[in-house]
Amino acid sequence: MIRAVFLGLLPMLCAAPARAQPMDPNMPGMQMPAAAQSKDHPAKSPGPGKAHRATPGMDTPGMNMSGRNASGAAPAAASGNMAGMKMPNAAGATPAPGAPNAGDSTPVTEPAIPDTPPLPPARDHLADRYYGAASMAAARRMARTEMGGGVYSKVMINLLEYQAGAHGGGYRWEGQAWFGGDINRLVIRSEGEGSLSGRLGTGEVQALYSRAVGRYLDLQAGVRQDVSPHARSYLALGAQSLFPYWFDVEGGLYLSPRGELLGRTEVTYDLRLFQRVVLQPRVELNLAAQDSPATRTGSGLSTAEAGLRLRYEIRREFAPYVGVSWERRFGRTADYWRAAGDGPSSTTVVVGLSTFF
Repeated sequence: MIRAVFLGLLPMLCAAPARAQPMDPNMPGMQMPAAAQSKDHPAKSPGPGKAHRATPGMDTPGMNMSGRNASGAAPAAASGNMAGMKMPNAAGATPAPGAPNAGDSTPVTEPAIPDTPPLPPARDHLADRYYGAASMAAARRMARTEMGGGVYSKVMINLLEYQAGAHGGGYRWEGQAWFGGDINRLVIRSEGEGSLSGRLGTGEVQALYSRAVGRYLDLQAGVRQDVSPHARSYLALGAQSLFPYWFDVEGGLYLSPRGELLGRTEVTYDLRLFQRVVLQPRVELNLAAQDSPATRTGSGLSTAEAGLRLRYEIRREFAPYVGVSWERRFGRTADYWRAAGDGPSSTTVVVGLSTFF
C-alpha cells in the first residue's frame, strides 16, 4: 500500500523543481504575455517629469524575443530616435550634446579666444617678507652666478713639441688661455717656433675680446703683437667655430699700421681611434694681400702647413703625442726665403705634449 502511494507521488516530486525555475525572458522563440494586473497591487504610473524606464532585455511592442514581429518577418531599420535613445554614429561613439551629427552640415563654431595681454610678471617675492629684501636679492644674485652666470678660466696648450728635421732640432708652441663667462671672454693666444741653438724664429701674442654670437660661433677682436723676426703690431679680427662633424675652425684678419693685411685659417679634427688614442690631422694656411720684403712675405698664399699627430690620453688633461709636420712656402714668400739661404719646404718629426688645466 505504502509502496503504491510512493510511486504515485514520485512524478510530482520530480516535476516540482522544473516549475520552480524562472522563465528566461531572452529565450529565442518565446513571447512573454503581458503581466496580469493585480487588483491589490495596481501599476504605478511615473511621476511628473519622469519617463517610463524600459526593462532591459524586453522587446518592443509587437516584437517577440527572437527579434521578429508578430508576422515572423524581421523589422525595418530601427530609428535613431527610438524611445528617446540616441544611437551611436558611424565611428561607434555617441555624439556629445550639442555636437552635429554625421549628416548635419552645420559648421562647428570654435570658441572665441580673448585677445587680452598677458599678466605682467610678479615683482614681489614672498621670501622678502621673512628674510628681508636685501638678503634675498644677494641670494638670487648668487644663484644666477652659480647656475650659468659664473666666471671661469682655462689654459690650453695645443702644441708643445720638439721638432727633428734635416737642418737640426727645434721647438714649437701654440696655445691659448681665456677668462670670462659663457658669452664674454678675454682670450690670450700665443704661438711661435725656434731652434735649439737659441735663435727665435717666429713668435706672436694676441689679446682678444671674444663674444659668443651663436651656439658654436665666437667672434673675436683685439690686437696682435709679433716679437720675432720683425716687431709688428696688428689690429686683429677673427672667429672661432665648431663646424658640423666636429671640425674645429679658427680664422683671423690682421691689419698693421703700415697697411699690411694678413690672413690665417686653421682647421683641426680629432679622430678617436680608441678610447684614449686620438689621431689629429691639422692644416694651417697663411695669406697676404701684398708683398712685404721686410717680413719676407709675398702676396697671395704665403705658407701652408699640414700635420698629423697621434696622441695617447693618459688623462684627458695630459696627452703626449708623436707625429709629422710638413711646411711649404709659395710665390714671392719662397723667393724671399731662398734669398736668405733657407729652403721653401721642410718636413719634421715631432714629439710633444698636449695639455689643459
